[in-house]
Amino acid sequence: MKFEVNDIVGRRSYKCDILFRVINVKEIDGVPFAILYGKDLRLIADAPFEDLLKVDEQERDIRKKKDDELLDQSFRLFSQDKELLKQKREYEASRGYRYNGDLFQIPGRVLHLDGDPMYLGKCLAIYEKIGIPVQGIHCLEKEMPERIEQLLDQYRPDILVITGHDAYTKSKGKMTDIDAYRNSKFFVETVRAARKKISHLDQLVIFAGACQSHFESLILAGANFASSPSRVNIHALDPVYIVAKISFTPFTDRIHVWDVLRNTLTGEKGLGGIETRGVLRTGMPFNKLTEE
Repeated sequence: MKFEVNDIVGRRSYKCDILFRVINVKEIDGVPFAILYGKDLRLIADAPFEDLLKVDEQERDIRKKKDDELLDQSFRLFSQDKELLKQKREYEASRGYRYNGDLFQIPGRVLHLDGDPMYLGKCLAIYEKIGIPVQGIHCLEKEMPERIEQLLDQYRPDILVITGHDAYTKSKGKMTDIDAYRNSKFFVETVRAARKKISHLDQLVIFAGACQSHFESLILAGANFASSPSRVNIHALDPVYIVAKISFTPFTDRIHVWDVLRNTLTGEKGLGGIETRGVLRTGMPFNKLTEE
């Protein structure tokens, strides 16, 4: 069977557990192969044509419905947290009385580098829905280390997201060997370059990694949060929910790791980090200008 770019497929050898998008086709020793990106997971893989099965629209709709239910649940939990944070800020800023609704908040600014333009588009839509100021940049993983310094100078973010696709390949080495990972070394180099520019963990909060990424190396390089402690796959939108919690938490408050992870779709097996301060700032009064 022939496969083309943008076909949605599953791998027979894995019982089609993950849906992939074909991004390229090539021959290896005369055998046709497809390069695959996870449809909803930040995973890159390859497989021979004979191992692939096209997934029909009905099956895709069933899986999309399940995924949408998980997204809705995660968004509802985050919205509840956001409202509680808002009430707490309003109470503390007004000292518990005489509050007339004249506060304003400045959430943390985000720079999101993504190796996948389709995932980047999905993430930007959620950022906008939540109300987080963001600049999204599509950048190939291998190009990120060279571009990060200029991008930090240009956008001056409070939060940096470095993500895309990744995968661990057992045949390339042990799980502790970063060379056995598709893109982890590029993520690590990018984090190091960013930390060379801004060393303080609370002046620039960094999330880095994708599916199965080398978690320990990313944290040691200077990331506040990273994937993937148990080398599992992470959802395409997980970085957004981590960033949202940080962006809407006041800079006077510490964020415990579990408070960040509990609203994600993957949880502690796929995501982890260190205690970090929030970046939101509250001010008053808020004067709404009107034209006369």
